[in-house]
Amino acid sequence: MYRLIIVDDEEKIVEGIANLFPWEQIGFEVVGKFQRAKDALEFAGKEKVDVVMSDVEMPDMNGIELCRRFHENGDVKFVFFSSHQNYEYFRSAIRQKALDYLLKPIKYDELLACFEKVKEILQEERKNDDCLTKETEAKSYYEKIIEEVKNYLEEHYKDASLEVAAERVNLSSSYLSKIFKEKSGTLFTDYLLKVRMEKACAMLEDIQYKSYDIAYYVGYDNPKNFSRAFKAYFGISPSEYRGMKLKK
Repeated sequence: MYRLIIVDDEEKIVEGIANLFPWEQIGFEVVGKFQRAKDALEFAGKEKVDVVMSDVEMPDMNGIELCRRFHENGDVKFVFFSSHQNYEYFRSAIRQKALDYLLKPIKYDELLACFEKVKEILQEERKNDDCLTKETEAKSYYEKIIEEVKNYLEEHYKDASLEVAAERVNLSSSYLSKIFKEKSGTLFTDYLLKVRMEKACAMLEDIQYKSYDIAYYVGYDNPKNFSRAFKAYFGISPSEYRGMKLKK
């Protein structure tokens, strides 16, 4: 049910529009009836409003200005009605992105057609908002998974495995491998290698660690395999890297 307010300085017109048209049957609820534009603005500052149906000429504030003031605070749909076929009013209504401009006396079929159109627009926007919300939730879900896996690799780089990582996030290893590549831009194995090489570099800068100790600490049983992997990754051997750092 979409929330509608009606604004006109003549009480009988406001009451007539509110009570003589079957709003609820077409999906609208009249939540406010106002004879002063300022009262309508005050109400909208406290309550949710989806649509405003407003006269154009009113003593305290004309409908065009009312529309402009509403749009300063959010997206509210506007439908104008007036007894004046005034070109400047039409132009101003268009500029303020009004959905329609009805002439008094308002005909039932014109009012029905107008609000069927308004409802379609609101439904489409709500549908798009729902899709965006779902996309955001999905993104947040995958971001949490990638973050959890990266934290796991940072802590358990020595013996980390895709299978164990998958168990931690309740996914199959094949699916985790797929989404890790899609969401992080790198393969699981490549990210694990990156972490291991960064840890190895930090340890090589500390002379208390022997090369074979470092190999073991970062997950290599064979120091030669570690040296080959390090050189393939950085283009220099572990001993060359250490020598460069110690010279500085």
